[in-house]
Amino acid sequence: MVKFSKELEAQLIPEWKDYFVNYWQLKKHIKKIKLSLKPKQAAQVYTSGHCSSFGHSVFDPVRSFVSMLSNKLHVGSSSSTGDNEAVKRTSIEEEDDQEDQLREENETELSQLFSEEDEVKMFFDVLDEELEKVNRFYSARETEFLERGEALLKQLQILQDLKQILEQRRRKNFSSPKSSFHGGFMSRSNSNSTRNSDTSENLSDANEGTDASSQTDEVVAALEKNGLNFIGAATRSKTKKGKPKMALRIDIPATTPARTISAVTSTLWEDLANSTSKDCPREMINRKKIQCAEKMIRGAFVELYRGLGLIKTYCTLNLVAFTKILKKFDKVANRQASAGYLKTVKSSHFMNSDKVVRLMDEVESLFIKHFADNDRKKAMKFLRPQQQKDSHMVTFFVGLFTGCFVTLFVVYAILAHISGMFSPGSKDESGYMETVYPIFSTFALLSLHMFMYGCNLLMWKATRINYTFIFEFSPKTALKYRDAFLICTSLMTAVVSALVIHLILRSSGFSAQQVDAIPSILLLIFLVILICPFNAFYRSTRYSFLKVIRNIVFSPLYKVLMVDFFMADQLTSQIPLLRHMETTGCYLLAGTFKTHRYDVCKKGTMYRELAYVISFAPYYWRAMQCARRWFDESDPKQLANLGKYVSAMVAAGARLTYAQQQEPTVISTILVVLTSVVATIYQLYWDYVQDWGFFNPNSRNQWLRDDLVLKKKSIYYISIVINLVLRVAWVESVMRFIKVGNIEAKFLDFSLASLEVIRRGHWNFYRVENEHLNNVGKYRAVKAVPLPFRETDSDG
Repeated sequence: MVKFSKELEAQLIPEWKDYFVNYWQLKKHIKKIKLSLKPKQAAQVYTSGHCSSFGHSVFDPVRSFVSMLSNKLHVGSSSSTGDNEAVKRTSIEEEDDQEDQLREENETELSQLFSEEDEVKMFFDVLDEELEKVNRFYSARETEFLERGEALLKQLQILQDLKQILEQRRRKNFSSPKSSFHGGFMSRSNSNSTRNSDTSENLSDANEGTDASSQTDEVVAALEKNGLNFIGAATRSKTKKGKPKMALRIDIPATTPARTISAVTSTLWEDLANSTSKDCPREMINRKKIQCAEKMIRGAFVELYRGLGLIKTYCTLNLVAFTKILKKFDKVANRQASAGYLKTVKSSHFMNSDKVVRLMDEVESLFIKHFADNDRKKAMKFLRPQQQKDSHMVTFFVGLFTGCFVTLFVVYAILAHISGMFSPGSKDESGYMETVYPIFSTFALLSLHMFMYGCNLLMWKATRINYTFIFEFSPKTALKYRDAFLICTSLMTAVVSALVIHLILRSSGFSAQQVDAIPSILLLIFLVILICPFNAFYRSTRYSFLKVIRNIVFSPLYKVLMVDFFMADQLTSQIPLLRHMETTGCYLLAGTFKTHRYDVCKKGTMYRELAYVISFAPYYWRAMQCARRWFDESDPKQLANLGKYVSAMVAAGARLTYAQQQEPTVISTILVVLTSVVATIYQLYWDYVQDWGFFNPNSRNQWLRDDLVLKKKSIYYISIVINLVLRVAWVESVMRFIKVGNIEAKFLDFSLASLEVIRRGHWNFYRVENEHLNNVGKYRAVKAVPLPFRETDSDG
């Protein structure tokens, strides 16, 4: 049977962990009570010779006092009827104020209880503090969600009214072929309508006047009728020229480059329209904006419903925790205190308030009506998405592909050894390594990164780090660690299979031009699977990956999310992979795999210049993300972070120039060492202090954070050393302490690139852990979805 402490730890909401009942602290107090009672119990057994005293309760004095008082009242009732009437009046008053009397009785009982044992008094003091903490936190979250719900109801009403007007305009244009409608309606004020009406705006396009004005009056009247006074007030307000102010605007956040470009275009169009007619300011609200607004409101309803469900879970778990700890107290102290205190707990605000339940039912009914066409089953797919169940088939295929990969790799190593291809001192006369190495390294580094990501997912799940919320993944389609391992093993099995086939065919005397096309075919198959539109091969994950890559490339144009800059950080560790892709692309486009003149690419000017672009690109994208975050958040730390990536760009450029020199000079060596050392120190500081939150001198965990997920602190100190060692691995690539040949040098470069991928996977765990712990301090357990409609207050 699972202990309740472990069950509570597994079910509590990680973001609210500090605001649950501290069950573990209360258990420690009960242990102290148990230890303090042992000497008394032993003395009582020794003096009396039996254990009857153990059945005495600490509330016995209270019970004797109550029984004595009842006896006196009973005696008085036999001699005087006036006393009977007084007792009746007292009982009636007690029934009217039952909750206050209950609390007073509990305080009386506890006061007598406390006077006997200090440990018991301390236990109930802590219990009162925990109850107050739970009530206070629940009240704050309840108020927050109620306000959010009220705002959402207003937004939904506005949406329904605007959709109704759009539908009316569509029907009117369909029945009247002479009128023209361009997919939306304009909000404007012309001179004729403002002279005749002071309380409405015209919602029409440029070719419509009086008819649209009457329909706008209906919309405004409907909004005011539904209690949206802020809209009505805005429509009644006037500018200095007597024109009505604009009352409604739809704000679609620029979360993607497409929305950013659309927003900029819309703004320019509105500015142009307003400049041509200053007396007639116009606001374009088209059907596409309405659809985006509907999607935003639907997402906000889903998050609100999820938050209300978390509040209910919070209440249930805390009630069970109070019940369990009081029963444990009764068992240890051999007393009956749980019933009285549980009445106080159940009469507290977090148990008595039904506002959350009523709002949850209302949200559910509204969502079913407006977003699911009165289909409850369809609505529940949004409101309560079911997580994918772990499939044994996935585990089976992970094991199968792992075995296949190991077997094929051993076969490949044996065949390569027999052919003498990788023997010491051998020369690659046929250009085998030049053909195979770039593509093999690309897939190998990609698979290693996926393997490290699978390890991250496994550790985040084991330590209950809410990575799906941090990255804003959908719980229904989020990749699990078994899936990541399956992708990794299947990819490497395919790559090693292609290598074995390539080596066998080449050793069998087939034409090199035909055989060398196999790596290119493998790359083409991979790209086809990546963009495959069918719902197979983890389509949601593939498309999410492509969207994130698109967002990284267009970094300055939109608001940066956690998943965007996290993925951009991964790319900074995959520069060797990008360089291998450059080499592969050059071989394919130049037809080098046919002519086997591999020096054409390496000696080309464009190839060398493009190497700088590829080496700078990940750092540039990350720097632009920092610039955008500084612009949005006005946080000076983002400028300091931008400086880190600029220093990394300088160091990467210096190392690339050094590597391209046939005989490096002393000045170039000093320059590359100096820039690399500065960049490494900058990066180490940012890793430890900013990304991981370590090196806090005032922390209760020496040189770490106050809050840690892992129980063993030694793991954190070891991780600091590992990150330091892997960060300075660039020294070998510059100094070349190990003298090797051409083939061995390629394996050495691949090993150094693999170490950087391993370092990044190691960094990922602590980065997300720090984000998770910082997020706990903000109490955010659900996403804050922006709302589209707002009131404008601009002079026309």
